[in-house]
Amino acid sequence: MEFSLIFVAIFLQFLVLVSAFFGSNNQVSLEEFTNSKSFSKKFLFGTASSAYQFEGAFLSDGNIKDGTNGDIAVDHYNRYLEDVHLMDFIGVNSYRFSISWARILPKGRFGEMNKAGIDHYNKLIDSLLKRGIEPFVTLAHYDIPQELEDRYGAWLSPQVQEDFRYYADICFKSFGNRVKYWVTFNEPNVQVIRGYRKGTYPPSRCSSSFGNCSSGDSEREPFVAAHNIILSHAAAVNTYRSKYQAKQGGLIGISINAVWHEPISDLFEDILATERARSFYMNWILDPIVFGNYPAVMEETLGLDLPHFSTEDKKKLKNGADFIGINHYTSFYVKDCLYSSCKPGLGSSKIEGFAFWTPVKEETLIGEPTEISWIYVNPQGMNKIVTYIKERYNNIPIFVTENGYGQKNKPNTQTEDLLNDTRRIDYMRSYLGALETSMREGADVRGYFAWSLLDNFEWMNGYTERFGLYHVDYATLKRTPKLSTFWYKKFIAQIFMSNNVSAIVSRNVI
Repeated sequence: MEFSLIFVAIFLQFLVLVSAFFGSNNQVSLEEFTNSKSFSKKFLFGTASSAYQFEGAFLSDGNIKDGTNGDIAVDHYNRYLEDVHLMDFIGVNSYRFSISWARILPKGRFGEMNKAGIDHYNKLIDSLLKRGIEPFVTLAHYDIPQELEDRYGAWLSPQVQEDFRYYADICFKSFGNRVKYWVTFNEPNVQVIRGYRKGTYPPSRCSSSFGNCSSGDSEREPFVAAHNIILSHAAAVNTYRSKYQAKQGGLIGISINAVWHEPISDLFEDILATERARSFYMNWILDPIVFGNYPAVMEETLGLDLPHFSTEDKKKLKNGADFIGINHYTSFYVKDCLYSSCKPGLGSSKIEGFAFWTPVKEETLIGEPTEISWIYVNPQGMNKIVTYIKERYNNIPIFVTENGYGQKNKPNTQTEDLLNDTRRIDYMRSYLGALETSMREGADVRGYFAWSLLDNFEWMNGYTERFGLYHVDYATLKRTPKLSTFWYKKFIAQIFMSNNVSAIVSRNVI
């Protein structure tokens, strides 16, 4: 078995060399990166994960596409030492993971703290630091203790703000002497849209015009939930800054799902619609955190349906992030639906800004389609979204907290085909090239995290999609490096060697 793994590793490294030699001309080569000085010695190259998708959790069944749940996931909770070893092999200097709120406080502030949960994350953090890997910690990656949903409706109640502040305070106190990067929430825009508008994520609330739910109000509840998340973020940030930041010396921010929106035409109406799409999807969360207000176009369009911040709220919110994390995978065209007629679809309603999303323009796709229905390969979108955030938010530091390429777990797919993931390499190479362009043009980008270290439980798609650098056999949970593992390893090593950085050392351990 060990001989077989070594053989696979040698074969995949050979394929990396072949791929690099015969790579397509329109891709960015490693040599081009090697000549770049954009990546400083403090730049974080890492991989990303989340607690529920990796650890193995304690939640009941749901309407997952393949009938599975995340009770075992990829058993990172018990195999974290093995997984840290896998990161060490790649040569990453950071690991983004989330803490399970329910593992720390099963009943929120209404029950006891779970010391076993604290102990687990202490051991994970210490094992990372021993390998020179910086912990990059998310406090809430979609999950929340069920107790809070049962007691008061979780994100629909302002009570949740105190619960999140209480939880964050425990994490800062328990781990902050070693954790220097904190993310309050992962993709709150996705969380509230899928949880309270479409109803495809827990707590599965929506109106009948948006989804098939037993209860909910798609026109009101997403904005209430987002409002409470934004104020919970502010509560955590103010706690960190007032009690811990000066002594612990860390940074705190938030991660947003950042789709690049491109006008479908040069018509003024489509250009305005594109800005509405950005405001109703991304700026909805970021504007209050940076400026203390919702985007003006949202206030004008929604009126009293959009919650309002008090004067005190605005004081707490303004400049409420040390950095912005962006999870960027794909791009879409946008067509106006305010002055033009649109068929029903993503973005076309009032509560989405009357801005229709489509991947097609004049029968041409915005990028190469992938096996994942919503991902189109458009590396220029990475440069454009980073530049947009730089300009809108005064060049606040940026981390690319997720970027990755998925494959479908089809019935006839051979493991060898999944291991030989040349398209993932092309995707990573081209998106990193676009990111480097943004940095050369002045964007203060400080890190890049590949989604994901391992194939894992992909929410409503279960185990039918694979985003990992390492292949996971879901029957045995055996991890095997894919071709992209070796490419990323070589990429990181060459970048840091070209910048005379000795912190990353090439390792030859499998």
